[in-house]
Amino acid sequence: MKKKDVHKAVRERYGAITEEGRSCRSPACDSGDDRLQQIDSKEIGYTDGQLQAIPEGADLGLGCGNPTALASLKEGEVVLDLGSGAGIDCFLAANIVGKTGAANGVDMTPAMIDRARENARNGGYDNVEFRLGEIENLPVADRSVDVVISNCVINLSPDKARVFKEAYRALRPGGRLMVLDIVLLKALPKSIGNSIEAYIGCVAGASLKREYLEAIENAGFQEVEVVHETSIETLFTGTAARDLAAKTGASPDLVAEAARSIASISVRAVKPE
Repeated sequence: MKKKDVHKAVRERYGAITEEGRSCRSPACDSGDDRLQQIDSKEIGYTDGQLQAIPEGADLGLGCGNPTALASLKEGEVVLDLGSGAGIDCFLAANIVGKTGAANGVDMTPAMIDRARENARNGGYDNVEFRLGEIENLPVADRSVDVVISNCVINLSPDKARVFKEAYRALRPGGRLMVLDIVLLKALPKSIGNSIEAYIGCVAGASLKREYLEAIENAGFQEVEVVHETSIETLFTGTAARDLAAKTGASPDLVAEAARSIASISVRAVKPE
């Protein structure tokens, strides 16, 4: 699968999500399964207070956790969010680091950037900036940020090794990486692994857990630690499973096998001093 084709497909899908104002955390975005499309953000780690403290429209329900709850952010720090979407994690980070700090988001979907910037204006955030760009080629200076976060986005990149190298480049010595993502515990069946539809839905684009962690280490990070891991098998049942089977041509049994192969992980790492 060519990188440019993946980028084009992802950009179009997430641009459509922005315009339609809908959210989804599974490949069943178009399946009509309301249970999947309306998962409460509180179920994945956001609090009522946090959701009330950000601009309306900043939460599109596209993440798989709350990276700001795990990143141990401090006042005055500069945070970089890879794949910032409509801005939810940037705004939460900005609230923590305060006026002496800053939160910068990078996203490759123009519609997402426009929405995030509008949210920042509406919320009066002057310590938040959103930049259009690809996470494999970050529009960020070397050694310019203290913390890099990402929320279920790197799995969509066709070159994850480069993403982590770019994150390493952007971090100051002693800086921290805190990413939440989808990984595979074992290889997917080919009919699913080769599907662009499944890729956009965060399934086929995911790496094996071992390879994902190795990519972080190979970029130069130390103290690489999985701080949380959970199965997301329940997201691939019923209508969702039938929808994925129809899109990929896989049998229901293969879809069930794929579901057992997928996990959501939270990973912390440090750039050495």
